[in-house]
Amino acid sequence: MADIDSGSARRTPRKRADARRNEATLLDAAAAAFVSSGVDAPVRDIAARAGVGVGTIYRHFPTRADLVVAVYRHQVEACAEAGPTLLANGGAPYVALAQWIDLFVDFLVTKHGLAEALQSDDATFETLHAYFLDRLVPVCAQLLDAAATAGEIRPDVTAFEVLRGVGNLCIGAGDPRYDARRLVELLIAGLGQPRTAGPR
Repeated sequence: MADIDSGSARRTPRKRADARRNEATLLDAAAAAFVSSGVDAPVRDIAARAGVGVGTIYRHFPTRADLVVAVYRHQVEACAEAGPTLLANGGAPYVALAQWIDLFVDFLVTKHGLAEALQSDDATFETLHAYFLDRLVPVCAQLLDAAATAGEIRPDVTAFEVLRGVGNLCIGAGDPRYDARRLVELLIAGLGQPRTAGPR
């Protein structure tokens, strides 16, 4: 019996890991569909992207609001987890910061795709903005502090300012005449420029 129990204990975490991977694949597919077609993208299209049946989506997310919230949280978590990973890779903190901001821009593209739903009166969405700030402001602050300590950027910029600034630059990302990513790159490059001394 001990062998059977121990074998079962070994199998359970693997199933849970598989379930998490499958859910992540589904949420990535939904995010891509929301970007290309909006939050009203047909569930069958999301299922086809994810390689699952429509019933699988409804089993995990009974309503579209459930799916929207799950996509948003999945994107936030992926962005939050990437910050420490990039910083731990051993490169220059400024490079890690720039790479993370690039990921954050990718997230914002998805978030703006969800904007209409997130700004609705549905109580399901009420706590998402606070969740976004609680998870991402500390990550951005960690990256900024590391780069400032290394002398790579000016030390007087807060994480909230950077995230708000990047967010504002990304508002017009759907206009083909506007390159939000280029403007964000200029903003991040500006963090590394030392302040010029005033006249003596």
